[in-house]
Amino acid sequence: MDPHEARALMERLNRDAARIAVRFGLRYRAIEAERANVRNRYGVCYADGRIRIRLRHAATGRSLKYSSLVNTLCHELAHLRHFDHGPRFKAFYLRVLDFARAQGIYQPGPMPRVGQPEARPEPAAARRAAPRRPRASAAAPAGEPRQLELF
Repeated sequence: MDPHEARALMERLNRDAARIAVRFGLRYRAIEAERANVRNRYGVCYADGRIRIRLRHAATGRSLKYSSLVNTLCHELAHLRHFDHGPRFKAFYLRVLDFARAQGIYQPGPMPRVGQPEARPEPAAARRAAPRRPRASAAAPAGEPRQLELF
């Protein structure tokens, strides 16, 4: 991802974050791209209100889908109200995600069926370097985001 593309993506995420934050009365300090060498998380919310979101897949280096970035954004914005992963956080996160979906900000695509190729094929070197992780089943409880759809 070139710097111009990353900057445009972050501008879009910031616009969408502002719409979501206004709706829920959330205040954040900044929405930033995560450092390229961070591989153990998709996003992080700091106590000072800074939010960082990873733009690329850790194993393949491919750009993540915008819907995955918005899912992470909603998760991190929810931490501004509940700085844990308890039941109140989860309920609030789902409300934020539902709002983003209703506004057309969050538009997850369908999961590819088992045995069908993905929309964007991986480079051969990436396929050899990282074994594939199983995808979440399509039968997740209603209203629950499927976290493994992120890549």
